[in-house]
Amino acid sequence: MTSQFPQSRPRLTFLSSDRPEATEARRRLAAAYGDVPEEEADVVVALGGDGFMLEVLHLPLARRIPIYGMNRGSVGFLMNDFAADHLIDRIAAAERAEIHPLTMTALDASGHRSTAMAINEVSLLRQTRQTAKLRILIDGKVRLAELSCDGVIVATPAGSTAYNLSAHGPIIPLEARVLALTPISAFRPRRWRGALLPHAAQVCFQVLEADKRPVSAVADNFEVRDVVEVHVAEDRDVSMTMLFDAGRGLQERVLAEQFSV
Repeated sequence: MTSQFPQSRPRLTFLSSDRPEATEARRRLAAAYGDVPEEEADVVVALGGDGFMLEVLHLPLARRIPIYGMNRGSVGFLMNDFAADHLIDRIAAAERAEIHPLTMTALDASGHRSTAMAINEVSLLRQTRQTAKLRILIDGKVRLAELSCDGVIVATPAGSTAYNLSAHGPIIPLEARVLALTPISAFRPRRWRGALLPHAAQVCFQVLEADKRPVSAVADNFEVRDVVEVHVAEDRDVSMTMLFDAGRGLQERVLAEQFSV
């Protein structure tokens, strides 16, 4: 078997969530395969659930080395099945998935500007019992003058099976080079179901009646409250690599999800 790494046996660093089964798996695997510092590793092995995988993808790693996840949590869509045996062979034969995050720039009511990265999605959410009122601009042009809703999502292809799917948004093939724009419980216009946008689209949300109808903006797990304007765009300059067992790549998982019942 031809290795995709500089040496035949990739050097591994193990990270785990704080769940007992994850920390125990880390102890066992590190003893079996060795555990080098991140700056010396060829692959990060992440042990946990999807939430932990997102945490690892957000880490300011010294180098953007591939991440191979194994499920030691609850949801494991972004993870491989856990097995302690033949880990080196699985990693050497793994399929690579290159993903590009979203960049969110949010301006709040005090004039403070925050920037964050999102692997899955950027969500705007109402903060009170009253619906949010949003104006949506795409590439500087108003496409929806007023959307009354519980919120709205911009999702990447990798994140389209997460919150976006729960909000009845479309599942996007990984290589489709589009983003999903999906409303959450749209009240007006009631029949608007969202849109598919070119991956290079510049999305701007303007919060209407922000003092009366406060809105928060969330990039994966980073939240900014009381926003008045939010800009979202894909960052093609940042590329992250995830590794999946042969025949169970992310592209296959996204496709299979569309036929799950």
